[in-house]
Amino acid sequence: MPELPEVEMVVRGLRDDMVGRTFLNMRAEWAPQLGDTTPDAFAARLSGQKVEALWRRGKYVVFELTDDYLIIHLKMTGRLYIAREGEVYDADRFLRVVFGLDNGYELRFSDVRKFGRLYLVSDVEGVVGKLGPEPLDGDFTLEAFRARLGNRTRNIKALLLDQSFIAGVGNIYADEALWLAGIAPQRKADTLTAEEQERLYHAVRSVLNEGIAREGSSISWYRKPDGSAGSYQNFFKVYGREDEPCPRCGTPVLKLWIAQRGTHYCPHCQT
Repeated sequence: MPELPEVEMVVRGLRDDMVGRTFLNMRAEWAPQLGDTTPDAFAARLSGQKVEALWRRGKYVVFELTDDYLIIHLKMTGRLYIAREGEVYDADRFLRVVFGLDNGYELRFSDVRKFGRLYLVSDVEGVVGKLGPEPLDGDFTLEAFRARLGNRTRNIKALLLDQSFIAGVGNIYADEALWLAGIAPQRKADTLTAEEQERLYHAVRSVLNEGIAREGSSISWYRKPDGSAGSYQNFFKVYGREDEPCPRCGTPVLKLWIAQRGTHYCPHCQT
């Protein structure tokens, strides 16, 4: 599933082409992705609305419109890209929703697994309001992180995956952050020392910033809007490297399951 860095790159890749554009129409090939709204009602409400701004909240892409918010969650295999009307792209094989724009182009949403979701709402908080703080925001300080940890007794990997704890961190960046901080994923959050809390805080921000700098991790379906891949997958330390030597100590990387997610870690470095 695309995580914070990947969604951030999608937003950056679409912003220049989308801000200022007006939606003319919409057609949906897979109506369940629109939730309880019918395709006709969705299209009628969206038509004529202009994109005033485009931003990210957690793993959500948020189009701020004239009157509403178009919010898209890519889930596991969703892709957003812009194409001239009539042009055919390889990703069109899995085309689910097409938005007609006022300049002869289309915003297309392709989704192999059909898990992606689209919302058209007047109140953005109704969709993203339960998300935790943005881990790269300036007001997300070490003190704020410590306060959120509090006396929580869940294991730290599961807690990092909880979007109400902090927004945007998923399986890849949780594994990489825990390795960088030297903390075992199965550790209970309330057992972390003050030093470990500080290491983890900086590690989370570090791997997310590196993921953005390397334009995301293209290990399966994720691509930027222009179709190109990110490169962070070439720099993973433990994620997806089961049985390979830890780059820090040489011990084989292990895999276990936490919160129903494959979890990679070094049993020597991460205590």
